[in-house]
Amino acid sequence: MSDAVKYVLRFAAFVIVQGLVLSFMPPLHRFITPYVYLLFLLWMPFVTGRVAMLVWGFLLGLSLDFFTKTPGLHASACLWVAWLRGGMINLLVPRETKELASGTPGARTMGLAGYLLFLFVLTLIHHIWVTAIEWLSFGSIGYFLGKVLLTTVASMILYLVTEMLFRPRANRRRKFD
Repeated sequence: MSDAVKYVLRFAAFVIVQGLVLSFMPPLHRFITPYVYLLFLLWMPFVTGRVAMLVWGFLLGLSLDFFTKTPGLHASACLWVAWLRGGMINLLVPRETKELASGTPGARTMGLAGYLLFLFVLTLIHHIWVTAIEWLSFGSIGYFLGKVLLTTVASMILYLVTEMLFRPRANRRRKFD
């Protein structure tokens, strides 16, 4: 399967799961709304250029805005993540590793700690943006921070479950004595 077909199918799957399943689940105690669609942007290959990331991010956010009837909310958040993603990769992955790793960000290519930091920081930025725009005020800063942090934790759990279910494992060599 070509890479273009794979990305289009992955795009459609994330939008459908988020738009038709997760967006219609009642939030847990009005506090937690997990977002899994962001993984589409986070799993793009290292070599994806910034302009391509911005186009994918805009299309992803706009598609989700269509389902959730929130014009521009997710599109703007996805544009932030798409813009910041390259800088995060440059900070967390040495240059020679990126050139050798013809793949995508993951625990194998970035190291577990680097990968989790990459996911956490970009997810936190996304959730801060979405929550701030959704409310358009910081009336109760405690409630705001609680919602952002709990939504980020719920999303991270979903990311890890999705990672375990759908990402290929490293080819493991067996040693025979």
